[in-house]
Amino acid sequence: MSDFTMINCCLILGACLLSSQVVWSQRVRVEYEVTAYPNSSVNLRCEFINSGNTKLTQVSWMFERVEGDRHNIAVFHPSYGASFPNKEFEGRVNFTRGSLENPSIRIDKLKMADAGRYICEYATYPSGNEQGTTTLIMLAKPKNSATAIPVQAGPSEVVVASCEAAQGKPEATISWITTVAGRYNHTSVPEVDGTVTVKSEYRMIPTPAENGKEITCLVTQRTQSEPKSFDLKLVVEYPPIVTIDGYDNNWYMGRTDAVLTCEADANPELTEIIWTTTSGPMPPSVRVEHNRLLVRKVDETVNTTFVCEVKNRLGAGKKELSAMVIESTEDPSSAGVVAGAILGSFLALVLVGALVTVLVMRSRRQQHGYSGDGEQGAYGNKTRLFGGKKASKNGTGANNNGPIYTYRESDPGALTEKCNEFPHMTSSTPTAHDILLSGELNEAERRKFDALNDSLEEEEEDERYDRFSGLPPSYQIHRHEDECAPYLDDDMESQRDGSIISRTAIYV
Repeated sequence: MSDFTMINCCLILGACLLSSQVVWSQRVRVEYEVTAYPNSSVNLRCEFINSGNTKLTQVSWMFERVEGDRHNIAVFHPSYGASFPNKEFEGRVNFTRGSLENPSIRIDKLKMADAGRYICEYATYPSGNEQGTTTLIMLAKPKNSATAIPVQAGPSEVVVASCEAAQGKPEATISWITTVAGRYNHTSVPEVDGTVTVKSEYRMIPTPAENGKEITCLVTQRTQSEPKSFDLKLVVEYPPIVTIDGYDNNWYMGRTDAVLTCEADANPELTEIIWTTTSGPMPPSVRVEHNRLLVRKVDETVNTTFVCEVKNRLGAGKKELSAMVIESTEDPSSAGVVAGAILGSFLALVLVGALVTVLVMRSRRQQHGYSGDGEQGAYGNKTRLFGGKKASKNGTGANNNGPIYTYRESDPGALTEKCNEFPHMTSSTPTAHDILLSGELNEAERRKFDALNDSLEEEEEDERYDRFSGLPPSYQIHRHEDECAPYLDDDMESQRDGSIISRTAIYV
């Protein structure tokens, strides 16, 4: 037989033996792994199945803390009963049923040192010993804690937060969550009872800006259903950082109730706030109220430099502010009065403008010969005209009738002088055309005016067109140059044709 054939035969035989061992070992049923906690109890189950013709003679439980180092802790014989030879488990281990078919045991008052392998082994005939192994895993919930460590601001890297998972099994994992720049390190320390203590520290260079920033420690471990979270705030201590608020560069002479406020950022808390000036004593118009400085009235004495000094346990900080007093011709507090005066002046101007406009319009209406009620005052239906005409071309003398008068319906029986009530009277006398249009002249007077047309035509060629658009140049009746003299009512006499004439006036 060749060497190659012999090697194949050996391999096949070894495989058969291993297969047989696996089949036989499957007849001892145990749990592959169980977990427990210190000071608790655990049941280690074991039974022999499908015994058939196999005779069970004895069952033993052995403990293996370290591989290869076995110790009997419990033995059961159907004739001799139970035995517990190991002193370490004495009083803590017992058979639950006390039979060869089900030799399960119970271990009480568990210790972390009880973790290891437990072998349930049967002595049988004729197959020999058969066994099954259960691994007992002892778990320990860690004692978790975290704290922020107060530190002073400085240039060196220091520990600002610490997180710990003590006496846990298996070993815990620690992580950090924060926006603060830094780094962390872990240490693991095995305990005598088999547990492990894990500690993590967060390090950074502390500055005042990091004070109060949030940092979170997360502890993850098998015995916890979810990570344990610790939310912390960093504690960075530093001396006061001082600022002065309230100065607006507008301290004018006479201003009242100007206020300066001394603000300080510090950790730990402030212990003292002191206001002083660089020029000597505090001005008499200034009152100090803790961190506020109140200037009741600005004058030349507050034209100085104010100093606010703040102290805490770590030291002191201060800030200076130079106030400059300026001259002011107007108190800004009277801005409302000034605005009211301006508004009142504007309204007065509007009213004056409106009044002037009304007067101008009224004057223009009077110049165009209209009365207050909208009718032509110079040519009303009840007006009577008395007057003369200029000398004609044939050399006839001037008219001596004198001024022209009207009889007003609005004032029955009264005669008023009509020196300035014809249209366009500001610079010229009423035209014959205007008078004719009035409709108030009798036939005799109309014939007189018609006789004037030829004589006035050459003299008045350059006359402007009157207000009646589209008409030729009008003939003018020239007014008597003398002052108008009023006539009394008893001087007038009514005529049969409806006109009224003067008893004393001379008519041509």
